[in-house]
Amino acid sequence: MKSVAIIGAGITGLTAAFRLRRENIPVTVYEASNRVGGPIQSIRRDGYLAECGPNSMLETSPLIPNLVKDLGLECRRVYANPEAKARYIVRAGKPIAAPSSPGKFFGSELFSAGAKLRLMREPFVGRGTEPEEALGNFVRRRLGQEFLDYAINPFVGGIYAGDPELLSVQQAFPKLAAVEQEYGSLILGQFLGARKRKRSGEVSKQNAPMFSFDAGLETLPLALAEKLGDAVRLAAPVTLIRRTGLGWEVSTQNTIGQHSAVLLAVGAHQLARLRIEAEGFPSLAPLAEIVYPPVASVTLGFRRLDVQAVLDGFGVLVPQAENMSILGTLFTSSLFPNRAPDRHVTLTTYIGGARAPHLALQDRATLVNCVLKDLRKLLGLRGAPTFEECFVFPEAIPQYNVGYGRFKQLMSAAEAAAPGLLISGNARCGISLSDSILSAHKGAENLENYLSRIDHEFGEERLSHFQPT
Repeated sequence: MKSVAIIGAGITGLTAAFRLRRENIPVTVYEASNRVGGPIQSIRRDGYLAECGPNSMLETSPLIPNLVKDLGLECRRVYANPEAKARYIVRAGKPIAAPSSPGKFFGSELFSAGAKLRLMREPFVGRGTEPEEALGNFVRRRLGQEFLDYAINPFVGGIYAGDPELLSVQQAFPKLAAVEQEYGSLILGQFLGARKRKRSGEVSKQNAPMFSFDAGLETLPLALAEKLGDAVRLAAPVTLIRRTGLGWEVSTQNTIGQHSAVLLAVGAHQLARLRIEAEGFPSLAPLAEIVYPPVASVTLGFRRLDVQAVLDGFGVLVPQAENMSILGTLFTSSLFPNRAPDRHVTLTTYIGGARAPHLALQDRATLVNCVLKDLRKLLGLRGAPTFEECFVFPEAIPQYNVGYGRFKQLMSAAEAAAPGLLISGNARCGISLSDSILSAHKGAENLENYLSRIDHEFGEERLSHFQPT
């Protein structure tokens, strides 16, 4: 058996490669850049730890802790501080704790009495009929405008850096759409669906344990790359993928590799630029239309005495209705230990996204000043930062906007036209790190099944081909 070619050494590609290697399937990972991990990058400096991209992961499936165990990273895993569960949402210029239970919802000052009464009507709202509905319309229809403005809008800004008026509920939040269709009510589905999730071993994202590692999230891709060794080829951009009989030829500037199958684990814009030659294979150029708004991550350190806020929670999200520059801020040093020196704190703020893409592309000094202006109002900052780290992602997160189904259909059509070539990653299977890991496991499983099938169907033919004449 020739190796499986995996294009992309982000978390999806590395995880898929690791699983295939554990099944004794040889792999070669091609990465265009000179590092692994994609947006996952942890920087340690002056006693601070800054995450340039994602800050944490969720254990939404047993596959995720199993991966940590298989890599020997259990002793380095760090769970989020259980005392930092509060999530704050800004209303009228001040952070208010988001209600964490039905009882707290009705006592919360985050929502008006009218919004609370409107929520009581939700079980009696009819099911939607559109094949793709904007999340904003979905929430207005079921829960009302105020819930959209001060719950869903900031949540979407924090997760997708997106706009609920553009995101497709069926594509971006498929479980939400499925709950409506199955139970006719989000509230009823929350209770009635719990038993089904328990049987499947899945944990809802709101209840899943959150974790990182002692040296930051980059610990995970670095450990995967170490296990894979020289199977990972850095600075090896792929110039051509070509079908050859039952196999695939993958070309870089300096090498041509022969492979039994290919897994594409790169972003949509990279997929659109790949040159793939196979009979009947559709062009992936339309994937370049997928929107990836820019997002800037700004990590600042402060003396604890210079921050008046208590910082006793996960962080604060900013609704668009509040007319501030930032999307939200994580209380990083409250969540995980060793993120700041003694008597100091670390705050990680995100800016830009679909809400204000131009703000993410400002120069470093302007970004920091933008963040400081809003944090002074929200958290009572008094002093200058003792640490600064900025990182800009010009193409940050794929937006599963209304109409996104056509992109997924194109990817499925490409796979159908070219057996042995699979497409995975966050442009197809969900944007979170846990989604990417589950996508990698599914992709690896599909490749194992494909390789087993072709070995069974064509094994004798291959053997006869090499019989002496």
